[in-house]
Amino acid sequence: MRVISGDHRGRKLAAVPGKGTRPTTDKIKESIFNMIGPYFSGGWALDLYAGTGGLGIEALSRGTDKCVFVERDPKAFGIVKQNVAACRLEERAELYRIDAARALKQLSKRNIAFDLVFLDPPYAHQQIADEIRQLQEGSMLAADAWVVAEHDSGLRLPEEIGGCYADRVSTYGETTITIYRFGGNSEAGSDEGGDET
Repeated sequence: MRVISGDHRGRKLAAVPGKGTRPTTDKIKESIFNMIGPYFSGGWALDLYAGTGGLGIEALSRGTDKCVFVERDPKAFGIVKQNVAACRLEERAELYRIDAARALKQLSKRNIAFDLVFLDPPYAHQQIADEIRQLQEGSMLAADAWVVAEHDSGLRLPEEIGGCYADRVSTYGETTITIYRFGGNSEAGSDEGGDET
C-alpha cells in the first residue's frame, strides 16, 4: 500500500498484521479519489473505520486541512499512528481509539462539518445507512460533502438517506463503493465494470 498522489505521493504505508482488517486496495483508492476529487482546497475529513489510515492520509496528501481518524482495534490504531507519523502529518491529524458510535456522539458536540467522510466498516458489522443519518442529525456534514461507503457487493444501500444522494456506485469484485453527496443530485450513476481481484 502506498499514498497514490499529492504531497506524499509514493510513500509506503504499513499494513495491519493478520486478517482482522481489510485495507482498501490502491486501485480502489485511486478510483475513489478520481470520483470525488482528485484534489481538495482545505476542509476536514473523517476516516471513521481507519484501519491503516490509508484513506484519510490520502485525503491529507491531496489537500484537506485536517483528518479525524477513528479506530478501536489496538493493533490497527498503532498502525494508523505509525503511518501518520511516517508522513509527518501529526499536526493535521486527530486520532481516537474508540468505536464508531462513541466517536460520532463526541464529534457531534464539536461543531465540525466534514467535507469528506470515509465509512469502511467490517462487512459483518455494517450500519452505514444509520451512520449517515447520524452524521446529518449531528450537523457533521458540510454543504456538498462527500460520503464514501465501502461495503460488500451483496449489500445495496438506499439511493437517498436524508439529504444524501447516491452519486456513484462502483463494484470491484466483492467490494462495492457507494458515494453519496450531501445535498447533491438525486440521479444516481452506476459503474459496475470494476474488475478488482
